[in-house]
Amino acid sequence: MKRPAVLCAAAVVVVALLAACTAAAAVSITRKQHQRHQASAARSCDVFAAGRWVEDASYPLYDAARCPFIRDEFNCAKFDRPDKNYLKYRWQPDPPCALPRFDGMALLRMWSGKKVMFVGDSLALNQYESLLCMLHAAAPNARTTLTPASGKIDPSSTVRFEDYNVTVVYYLTHYLVDLVTDRSGRVLKLDSIDQARNWLGADVLVFDSWHWWPRSGPTQPWDYIQVGNTVMKDMDRTQAFTRALHTWARWVDDNLVQTNTKVFFQGISPSHYKGQEWGASTKTTCMGQTEPLNGTAAYPAIPQQSILRSVLAGMAKPVYLLDFTYLSQLRKDAHPTRYNGGIFGEDCTHWCIAGLPDTWNVLFYAALTGQD
Repeated sequence: MKRPAVLCAAAVVVVALLAACTAAAAVSITRKQHQRHQASAARSCDVFAAGRWVEDASYPLYDAARCPFIRDEFNCAKFDRPDKNYLKYRWQPDPPCALPRFDGMALLRMWSGKKVMFVGDSLALNQYESLLCMLHAAAPNARTTLTPASGKIDPSSTVRFEDYNVTVVYYLTHYLVDLVTDRSGRVLKLDSIDQARNWLGADVLVFDSWHWWPRSGPTQPWDYIQVGNTVMKDMDRTQAFTRALHTWARWVDDNLVQTNTKVFFQGISPSHYKGQEWGASTKTTCMGQTEPLNGTAAYPAIPQQSILRSVLAGMAKPVYLLDFTYLSQLRKDAHPTRYNGGIFGEDCTHWCIAGLPDTWNVLFYAALTGQD
């Protein structure tokens, strides 16, 4: 008769452990914590973990006005952003770490005959368009072909550098897993990833997800969510994200382990709508910000980043985490704000191009060339 009591006690212990894990995930990340993490990585140099933004007169790496691949929503210069300092910052990792200078010509030669694909939401699109501009600046006279010619993403867009036989693709998917429409409505299927057949054949894949998972109300693009054979109106969004990540990870392991495809995953990109996150007032946002922070403030951890790391660590296929979160948290000045043609209103989520995503691609280049 004591068995139910034992089970109840065990359940209490499990709940307590889960609560402790959740509390640990919510601890603020400070620069010192990043430095301790770096010090513990005895065999590697973590260019993401600790560093600062420094002014560099040689920046930006290209003139946005000369790049034909920037959409209005990211084109801050086109819409007359008055300050220019946001273009002049370079990420400098703490010694002994260092980053190479981006060499677009070397990258075009390395990728000759290859297809590079960015898969995800508009944060992946930010990095994709930045990379196109950086490659275009390296070979401004190279012939390029845009497909479709309108540039409309439905669901993908491709730019081909004809002289170098390099194809760069953006594939739009907000959740990585399938979103389908049937008689009941729009269903987000956490265990289905049939659309992934469109990603096969790529030599380099860069994924991202999370930005759309918390959405609800009119901007939520699904009516129901399905797990296995169970269809429901909603569920905890972090649990849904975790389930979808595991579905994605199984697909990668099942389809790419025996291939030479290089796989990357973006860290979760932060937004700057809450000034208290960097020690400012609750009414402060990215609006009017003109300088980065350099580790002077504490930031709330993003629990989903830990989930992402855990999923990647359990995969058979090596996946490189482009861990941009911390260094991007420091760039409260780098968002389009109102200089986006009115497309997203006051935008503290996306990033200006030229701007911060160029640094993401410098770090991407370092990883690709083994210089990280």
